[in-house]
Amino acid sequence: MQGQLDTDLSDLGRRQALAVSHTIAGFDPIAIVSSDLRRAYDTATAIGDRAGLPVEIDPRLRETHLGQWQGLTHTEVDASHPGARAQWRGDATWAPPGGESRVDVAERSRPVVEELLAKYEQWSERPIVLVAHGGLIAALTASLLELPVDRWPVLGGLGNTGWVQLSGYGESPTWRLDVWNASATVSPDDAL
Repeated sequence: MQGQLDTDLSDLGRRQALAVSHTIAGFDPIAIVSSDLRRAYDTATAIGDRAGLPVEIDPRLRETHLGQWQGLTHTEVDASHPGARAQWRGDATWAPPGGESRVDVAERSRPVVEELLAKYEQWSERPIVLVAHGGLIAALTASLLELPVDRWPVLGGLGNTGWVQLSGYGESPTWRLDVWNASATVSPDDAL
């Protein structure tokens, strides 16, 4: 359970980043903004290189801080905190000991979207690409869609380099979910 541990992409991760860069760059983004954690930033750089855009960094796009769980395996968490992972997955307001809830993560990251919409006036014509982490993306998406917090768990996890596409309508946009967990054609996450 990585959380905010700053790890490098594996060889597979680099291949996945390169594969997704072709697809995402094809959307002709106006900006690319990334978490400062290396695994997201290296993916964003692959996209930026392909799109001919610099990558902006915003640490508010970091993955969920998992507190005492960071660096542990699922088995270790289950042994030390029986039933806690199920509670965490099912309740967006619950946080691991010393960590963040999904609600906390959405509150941290949502201002990034609001600031980018103000900065890039043509956001409704060309996409702004955020490169972040599965937990943050799910929490931010649920918040932008204004889902009731008790329904946030309906947005499951994302595969590595999976993406989400939202469209906003109006000046203070109402958001619509267009795509969830799309991926480029790459090796499965468990390939050697």
